[in-house]
Amino acid sequence: MARAGTRPTSRDVAEAAGVSQAAVSLVLGEKWRGRVSEATAERVREAARDLGYRPNLAARSLRLGHTRTVLLVVPALTTEFFAGVYTGAARVAAEHGFGVVLYPSPEGIGPARDPFASAQAALDGVIASSMAADALTAIRGDQLPLVMLDSDPTGSLGAATVNLDITDGIRQVAEHLLGLGHRHFLHLAADVPSWTFEVRARELAARVGAVPGTTVHTARAPIAIEDALTAAETALRRHRATAIVCDDDKLAAGAYKAIRRLGLRIPDDISVTGLDDLALATAIDPELTTVRLDAELFGERGMRALLAVLEGREPDAGDIPVQLVVRGSTAPPPAL
Repeated sequence: MARAGTRPTSRDVAEAAGVSQAAVSLVLGEKWRGRVSEATAERVREAARDLGYRPNLAARSLRLGHTRTVLLVVPALTTEFFAGVYTGAARVAAEHGFGVVLYPSPEGIGPARDPFASAQAALDGVIASSMAADALTAIRGDQLPLVMLDSDPTGSLGAATVNLDITDGIRQVAEHLLGLGHRHFLHLAADVPSWTFEVRARELAARVGAVPGTTVHTARAPIAIEDALTAAETALRRHRATAIVCDDDKLAAGAYKAIRRLGLRIPDDISVTGLDDLALATAIDPELTTVRLDAELFGERGMRALLAVLEGREPDAGDIPVQLVVRGSTAPPPAL
């Protein structure tokens, strides 16, 4: 029983009613039907009345996920893509009375400092990019309602997943370049351990490998223009290629610099493709052939999926379509 002068707790109610604290929580939270008997529920309510018990509503709202705050975990904000993801997620969140806190996990310096004393106690749920999944451990975000973006549906911590149709994007790139007559490819791959980049490599190898007489060499680089320049220049000195397929538009910009440093022309001597369709794609010359990813729709779908999880519903299925945008950086290969 509660000591004189102290506020009664749920444990006091449980002792008075002769039940567990879990049963008290179920009854006072109006979730007892089908789980405890009506007689037990009445006994708990009577004990609470007799003791003058009042639940801590602030703590209860945190435990039950009523802070109406969602954490969006992304890699370092080095491109506008994740800004678009945030914009889309925040728009849908606002429509449902939620706020979105952005949590970047800067590459090279580890996860950003936890913005909450306890993430579990201050959040309703988490939306996380697979590129920043390591940060989830630091904030215990994998123990909250979770939606993973760009993640393997068969192995994403048991979470719901929302994906862009990257496989189809690479298919479109490969068919475009093969249709132009290219047979010798360099894959300028993002040096990031992430499912989405593994998908790109597998699909490109499969599509190109299905055509006789083709070759694909791979060079890896961090998603940074200067690193891409170095990796592309080294690879082009070693391997014959008439087309470079880049995992990201920033990698493509580095490839442009490498090609010109070697005295070659785009697309006359070598074609280049990217992926994302960032503003950068139309700022370089010639404008970049790339796959357009709808970042804001991606964020919207991620937030809608989390809302479904919070409400006990199945999120919408199906990957988000992507589109190849053909510009001036691709052309038939030079005649040999």
